[in-house]
Amino acid sequence: MARAQSILTLRGVEPMRRYVPSTPITLCLGATSFDVTHRALVMGILNRTRDSFFAPAATFDIDVFLSRAHELVADGADVLDVGGVKAGPGDEVGEAEELDRVVPAIELLRQRFDVPVSVDTWRASVAEASFAAGACVGNDISGFADPDYLRVVARAQASVVATHIRLRPRVADPDPHYDDVTTTVRDFLIQRRQWALDAGVAEDRIILDAGLDLGKTAGQSLQLLRDCDQLAALGPLLLSASNKTFLGVMFDLDVLSRREPSLAATALGVVAGCRVLRVHDVKGTARIRDALARVMEFA
Repeated sequence: MARAQSILTLRGVEPMRRYVPSTPITLCLGATSFDVTHRALVMGILNRTRDSFFAPAATFDIDVFLSRAHELVADGADVLDVGGVKAGPGDEVGEAEELDRVVPAIELLRQRFDVPVSVDTWRASVAEASFAAGACVGNDISGFADPDYLRVVARAQASVVATHIRLRPRVADPDPHYDDVTTTVRDFLIQRRQWALDAGVAEDRIILDAGLDLGKTAGQSLQLLRDCDQLAALGPLLLSASNKTFLGVMFDLDVLSRREPSLAATALGVVAGCRVLRVHDVKGTARIRDALARVMEFA
């Protein structure tokens, strides 16, 4: 507890609030419409990278990648998220290499599984090729830095994730400052949501993400987790807290020892309104999600 208090002073902080939607919430991914009023979707992470922060290169080999995909689907993944470049600093990965990493992988997933596939990329060209290969979600952590991104999404009638980031992907941001991190992120997401609507993306295909750890200190990420109810009121909210640095800082845990805090963060996020859960541990997350969905449906 002392560690957590050093990150975010708890005295005088209101308890985390439950988000109670006033109307049903629908989210469309590809041809499928999901009712996420009470039940969140679990998005399984599949990285074709050599330097991921969690288990580097564990699924770079395509056979291992597909084996992991089988495991995630069997464990209850509603969506598979494929990425070819990690968010943080690292070796340069050019457009051609990213295309080579993700497009064939997406084609193979679509041949094998009847679940929506998301592409984790901030390049419009990679998103476009991925949509042609069968992906139906563009998960862009750059906040639409590529001016062609939303045009590509709208033309493909795809869904999109608008994520807050202070600087840009692949750039270190060790000392970020905000006058009020929740207000800043909220205003950013409102703007990006409007950009998507103006580009022709359907309202029920826009997902928002506060971007925990992306240009945030551990305390700032924790604050955003606590304030998810405010952000969920803007539209379907994605939570990407799985094994993140802020949990490691809070509990002094290395990246391979953060399973339980990750599940706890997920539970808190669902109660506060998160409706897409991007995670490594699909089985554990699905069990928590299902239990909470039953409670919230009848509460």
